[in-house]
Amino acid sequence: MLTGVPFVGVYRGPRLESVHAVAACASDAFGNVLLALGSIDEPVFLRSSAKPFIAAAGVRAGIVERFGFDDRELAVMSASHNGEEIHLAAVLSILKKIGARVEDLHCGAHAPSYPPAAAALRARGAVPTALHNNCSGKHAGILALARVLNAPLAGYMEPGHPAQRAILALCERLSDDRFPADRLGIDGCGIPVYATSLRNAARSFARLAALADLDPGDAAALARVRAAIVAEPDYVAGTGRFDTDVIRAGNGRIVAKGGAEAVHATALLDGGIGLVLKVVDGGSRAAAPAALALLRRLGALDAEQERVLAAHARSAVANAAGVIVGEIRPLGTVEGEARRPRAL
Repeated sequence: MLTGVPFVGVYRGPRLESVHAVAACASDAFGNVLLALGSIDEPVFLRSSAKPFIAAAGVRAGIVERFGFDDRELAVMSASHNGEEIHLAAVLSILKKIGARVEDLHCGAHAPSYPPAAAALRARGAVPTALHNNCSGKHAGILALARVLNAPLAGYMEPGHPAQRAILALCERLSDDRFPADRLGIDGCGIPVYATSLRNAARSFARLAALADLDPGDAAALARVRAAIVAEPDYVAGTGRFDTDVIRAGNGRIVAKGGAEAVHATALLDGGIGLVLKVVDGGSRAAAPAALALLRRLGALDAEQERVLAAHARSAVANAAGVIVGEIRPLGTVEGEARRPRAL
């Protein structure tokens, strides 16, 4: 059972009302653990944090050479996007290049995650389609992979489909792990999702950061995906989103990708470090404050970056009238220790 350490508090006024426990691991590309919090050897579903690796499987197979994808298209393949117009345009461009349709996306439909985009859709009297799903870019990328593999588009979400086998094989290589049936689940958008330990996940993201201890083809694919992500952070999430803001603040040196159930992963390119955390109860409101506190502890953020990201480090709690009545922030003892890089 995954266990964590009390780490993020929800305050109402000055009083602590709720606490989120967090498990986390930071590692280098060779598996040396630099920071450990809670249980780091219990398998955890990485959910959408694994999307850069899914995109890299396509790049490894040759989708860029075959279809001429640009940075924006590769970034949206790695995205949990807001459903803003730029995201929809990038996904449609992918589909056009591979000769597929929106109807070929089987991720399901939901309204755009970005409230203004959802409001604009309603104002037009339109209904959401699979294009608006935050995972539509990933699914379009998997369809491109299927094309390159000369595999059918039908059934592309099944674990036995050639595209999914290629994706899982790459993820196994990156994490030095294996994913039998009991380590696989179905993600919210319908594709297979794997469970690995935080130790292995941190090493995967350290390999993304350092491009070390990798097969040359895997390293080249990861390098291409991470270049797209840092070049086009707006396409990875969108307006007001934590991942987009962290990547932009990193000035080309940080890749960040969150996932459902409060998983979050960061690749620190300068140090060749991967950091992956899981809020044990799945409370997504605690993920950004926890990630920033741990990045501070690793010495990964300078004063200006902390200033730019301050709204994510301590988020407001508002009542129904919009009045601020509290905040979500790291517990005082954690915040006080945050600048001392050390194993916990």
